[in-house]
Amino acid sequence: MALPTKITLHIVTPDHSYEEEVDEVSLPGQEGDFGVLPGHTPFFAALRTGQMWYRQGVAKRFLAVSVGFAEVLPDRVTVLSQVAERAEDLDEARAEAGMTRAAEMMAGTATAADFERARVSLLRTLQQLQAEARRAGM
Repeated sequence: MALPTKITLHIVTPDHSYEEEVDEVSLPGQEGDFGVLPGHTPFFAALRTGQMWYRQGVAKRFLAVSVGFAEVLPDRVTVLSQVAERAEDLDEARAEAGMTRAAEMMAGTATAADFERARVSLLRTLQQLQAEARRAGM
């Protein structure tokens, strides 16, 4: 059997699901970032909040992802995530407002759980802004 030449990238969140044929994928794993090319050895990994990207030819697309899992097969990568927002879909003003709200919540939280929720929200917003900055710089 011949090695695949493309990867089917399937991204699933609570809000949407879509597929793309891609040449390469990079994901933020809990144990560190990892890249996937066609023919990769199968594995399953937990994802952390961070930036992922995929390449189609010479074009790279960036996404902000938050908490999830990835299944890697030789011809397919499935990403199950709470959030997967494309950089071009991000609203920079909304993200900055979210960062301000999260910082205010962190300063005034009474419980450790509230502080952790605010911290994760702040981290996700920072990742969104970084993804938008990378897209704008491309």
